[in-house]
Amino acid sequence: MNIFMRYPGGKAKALTLSFDDGVDTDARLIDIMNKHGLKGTFNINSGLFTEEGYVYPEGAYHRRMSRSKAYELYSSSGQEIAAHGYTHPYYVYMPTASVTKDILDDRSAIENMFGRIVRGFAYPYGEYNDGIIEALKASGIAYARTVHSTGGFELPEDWLKLAPTCHYADPQLPELTKHFIELKPCQHWKSVMFYLWGHSYEFEQHDNWSVIEKFAQEIGGKDDIWYATNIEIYDYVAAYNHLQFSADYTMSYNGSVIDLWIAAEDRIIKIGAGETVRIQ
Repeated sequence: MNIFMRYPGGKAKALTLSFDDGVDTDARLIDIMNKHGLKGTFNINSGLFTEEGYVYPEGAYHRRMSRSKAYELYSSSGQEIAAHGYTHPYYVYMPTASVTKDILDDRSAIENMFGRIVRGFAYPYGEYNDGIIEALKASGIAYARTVHSTGGFELPEDWLKLAPTCHYADPQLPELTKHFIELKPCQHWKSVMFYLWGHSYEFEQHDNWSVIEKFAQEIGGKDDIWYATNIEIYDYVAAYNHLQFSADYTMSYNGSVIDLWIAAEDRIIKIGAGETVRIQ
């Protein structure tokens, strides 16, 4: 029997976004995302908050927030908060022990600030090597996003080398968006994911807020797309990968706390958390 993972509700398509640095233009971006039902992850540098009351000079577009403003914005946003390096350093030039400390400092500060466990990460400057990946593993990080666009919708083989579909300013974004919306996976297709990334200050820097507004309007509100944060997709896939099947593949046990869906031949089957379900 052919069995394929399906997202919540039996959907085969997922969309997630990711934006870096923790800048004040995130507020406008979150408004756009929430208006159209989009979800994603904001990767912040918890060691680079500005002083309370600091005013940037006129014309500055990369404006980091104060700790209190960041808390007010993200804690009620409905979006995931993830790490991006305590001080956004060049990890490739640092010893592994220093990299590990910076990751843990960022993770701890964000967790203490928001009261949430942080397991997501985006590489500062998009750079990584084997030593940095080992530091992430030792620091309890589950996934880490790179900046190397795939132009496709495949789920990653290695979640610590999570590659996005594209940057928001990619000239192919309109074509990719149209293709993803029109994509109609059949029962015998594996599930797919559209992953968009960037920095919200770029919209102001390049005066192109219209790009993300158009994207959100076009791709939001679709019945066949699961809108999720990075960690929600990671956790769902991890739970699916731990499904247990009987020897003859007629039953499946879901030992996780997440309800799961599968496509089995011509049927969509829900396997609730903690349930054993006959699939044939």
